[in-house]
Amino acid sequence: QVQLVESGGRLVQPGDSLRLSCAVSGGLFSTKAIAWFRQAPGKEREFVAAIKYNGGATYYADSVKGRFTISRDNAKKTMFLQMNSLKPEDTAVYYCAAGIGGLMPIAYDYWGQGTQVTVSS
Repeated sequence: QVQLVESGGRLVQPGDSLRLSCAVSGGLFSTKAIAWFRQAPGKEREFVAAIKYNGGATYYADSVKGRFTISRDNAKKTMFLQMNSLKPEDTAVYYCAAGIGGLMPIAYDYWGQGTQVTVSS
């Protein structure tokens, strides 16, 4: 069984940078696409970024393109989300996920418990 555990979320100020990590245990991590989603209070879970199983292609939501970078280390079974130039609208619980891949949550079978990112002055 695949388990994902996020870390790195905290309170930051607008313009700051933050890196989220997601440690994966069990399963065939290197064969799965991985992604980050986020969910703000009162809103639906939304796609943030995804990366293919071999790290060859990445995808980003328009709202984070140019500011966020997704990466993975298959040897360490860890994925990352580097977030720069953070804005208050980036405030949300961030989830990592593993699965077939794509922009929709339904494409991912395994989810972490989430880590809170708050951007506020």
